[in-house]
Amino acid sequence: MHTAAKWWGVIVSDVVGSSRTQDVRSVLGARLRIATIAHLEEKRIQLPYAVTAGDEFQTVTSELHQIPGLLFDLRRRMRPLQLRMGIGVGLISGRLPPPINQLGGQAFEFARLAVEEAKEGRAHSGENTRFHSENEQFDLVANLIYSLHDVLVGDRSEKQWETVDTYLAKGRVDLAARASKINASTASRNLSRRHFWQSLETIEGMKKIIMSSFSNVHESL
Repeated sequence: MHTAAKWWGVIVSDVVGSSRTQDVRSVLGARLRIATIAHLEEKRIQLPYAVTAGDEFQTVTSELHQIPGLLFDLRRRMRPLQLRMGIGVGLISGRLPPPINQLGGQAFEFARLAVEEAKEGRAHSGENTRFHSENEQFDLVANLIYSLHDVLVGDRSEKQWETVDTYLAKGRVDLAARASKINASTASRNLSRRHFWQSLETIEGMKKIIMSSFSNVHESL
């Protein structure tokens, strides 16, 4: 008899340079509480973000196509903390929704492997995002896209992030400029200098790649 098991996305993240960040646990906890409220309300995650060890936290996404937007929104909401993120796509053992520390399985193993790969590659490539799954072709494409994206985007200044926040709230450059009390050309430059539009294109492109690479269910004996 066949049973159907859903593919899940697990995100494991830690803080880059946490030992140099004053009171990192307090800052991390405060940011995660806000992110949890927003992402549960938006139905992006299945479980609240949970700090699992030191400066590390993890969650399970509600659907795989939510992953690209979550990666961007976590970086936006968690600043000034810089994140290293490993994403595992696979099966989960255990019945949702228990506490995350009662879950395990392939997706968690892959996410842990992905974040370790990101740590190893950080020194020479600047990668902060890494995917791992059973689909080697997907991993190759996703990791290439994000290695280029991470280097291209780099570190946005706080002013640039503030413009991003306001644009996402208002939906138009002119309205974002008015709310920020800057002129429209300055707002446009703030969005363009760190490739905000390319970040949005990456999110939409990765959604399509994820949906074409993984079916909704995995058939197993």
